[in-house]
Amino acid sequence: MIYTAIDTFYLTDEQLKNSPSRKDGIDEDTETTLRIYGCDLIQESGILLRLPQAVMATGQVLFHRFYCKKSFARFDVKIVASSCVWLASKLEESPRKARQVLIVFHRMECRRENLPVEFLDTFSKKYADLKTVLNNTERHILKEMGFICHVEHPHKFISNYLRTLEAPPELRQEAWNLANDSLRTTLCVRFKSEVVACGVVYAAARRFQVPLPENPPWWKAFDAEKSGIDEVCRVLAHLYSLPKAQCIPVCKDGHSFATTNKTSDSQGAPKESSMNATVNDTSTPKEAVHLDAAGSKDMLIKAALDKLKFSKKTDDDTKGVPAEETKEDTTSKQKSDNRLEMSGERSRDREKERLKVRDRDRDRDRDRDRGRDLDRDREREKEQERDKEKLKERSHRPKDKGKESGHSVKSRHHLSRDRGSDYHSASSYSSREKDRHRHHHPYA
Repeated sequence: MIYTAIDTFYLTDEQLKNSPSRKDGIDEDTETTLRIYGCDLIQESGILLRLPQAVMATGQVLFHRFYCKKSFARFDVKIVASSCVWLASKLEESPRKARQVLIVFHRMECRRENLPVEFLDTFSKKYADLKTVLNNTERHILKEMGFICHVEHPHKFISNYLRTLEAPPELRQEAWNLANDSLRTTLCVRFKSEVVACGVVYAAARRFQVPLPENPPWWKAFDAEKSGIDEVCRVLAHLYSLPKAQCIPVCKDGHSFATTNKTSDSQGAPKESSMNATVNDTSTPKEAVHLDAAGSKDMLIKAALDKLKFSKKTDDDTKGVPAEETKEDTTSKQKSDNRLEMSGERSRDREKERLKVRDRDRDRDRDRDRGRDLDRDREREKEQERDKEKLKERSHRPKDKGKESGHSVKSRHHLSRDRGSDYHSASSYSSREKDRHRHHHPYA
C-alpha cells in the first residue's frame, strides 16, 4: 500500500491534559475558550479574505497542533491565528499577502473591542513590527510541525459515507456544518478524520432521526469504533453549550492590531514612562494615569498644581516638585521632538526617493536621445560616403567621354572643313574653266 500523506499528529488524553499551557498555570476552561476564540478569528478572517473553506480548516488544524506544543502564555492567540491563516493560504494554493492578512485582523480587532475603525498605515512602525512578528511566528509554527503540514479533513469522507449508507441528501449539509464546528475543538488532534466523519454523520442522523443500519454496525465498515463516535458527539454537545468565546489576556508578550498610528509610533518609549513613574514616588495613582493617557501641556500643568498642593504639607516635598516638573516637561518635549524628527525623516526619505526616480527617468531619456543622435550621425556619415563614391565615379567617367567626344568633334570639324574647301576649290575651278571656254570658243 502506497501512502501519499503523512498524517501522524495525534495525541492521547493524558498528553492533552499535560499540555504546555497547563504547565504555565492556565486552566482547562481558559485553554478551551482561547482555542475556540482563535478558531473563530481564523474562520472570520477567511471569509473576509474570500478564502475557500479548505484554507480555514487547514489553518484551524495547524492552530490546534501548534498549541499542543507551545503555551498560550508565550505566544499571543491573535498573532498565531493570523500566521496560521497566512500559512494555510500558501499550503492550499490560495495565497494572500501579509499586508492583506494584517489589515483584516486589525479591522476585526477594532470591531470586536468596539474601537474606531482606522486604516492600518503600511508605512508606519506598527505595521513593520506586526509584519516581523507574523514572519517569526510562521517560522515557529513550521519548526514545531517539523515542516510536515499536511492535513486530512473529514469533509471528503462525508459524502462517500452518506452515499454508501443510502442516506437522504438532507443529512449532507448538516454533517458538513458539524464537521466545520468540530474544527474548533481538539478532535482533529485526538482522532483520525475517518472517525470524526463517522461521528459527524451519526450526530446528524440522530438530529434528523434518520435510521442507520446497526446489525451489523455501519461504522465498522469505515474503520471506526463506537467509543470514538460517542466521544465526538459528546465534544460537539459540549461545544454548543458554551457561550461565545472572548479573548482572555494570558500572553505575557501580547501584541495588539487595533492601536492607532500615533500610539504605535509613540510605543518606542514605554520604558521611559515606567522609569518616570518609579522616580516620582510622591505622585498619586490618578496623576500617573493622566500622565500616561495624555501627554499634553494642560494635563501636565494640572498634575503639577496637584503636586504643589500635596507637597505643601512637608518642606522636603516642596523642594522636589520643581525638579519633577522639569523632568516631566523635558520628557514631553523629547517625545514631541522625536515625533517631529521621525516625521521629518520620513518626508525627507520620500523626497529623496522621488528625486532618485526623477533622475533615473532623466538619465534614461538622455541615453535614449544620445543613442538616437549617434544612429543619425552614423547614417549621415554613411550617406556622405556613398555620395562621395558616386561623385568619384561620375568624375572619372565624363573625362574619358569628353576626350573621345572632343576628338570625334574635331575630326568631324576637320572633315567638314576639308569637304568645304574641296567643294569651294572645285566650284572655283569649274567657273574658271567655263570662262576660258567662253573666251576661246569660236562660237562663243
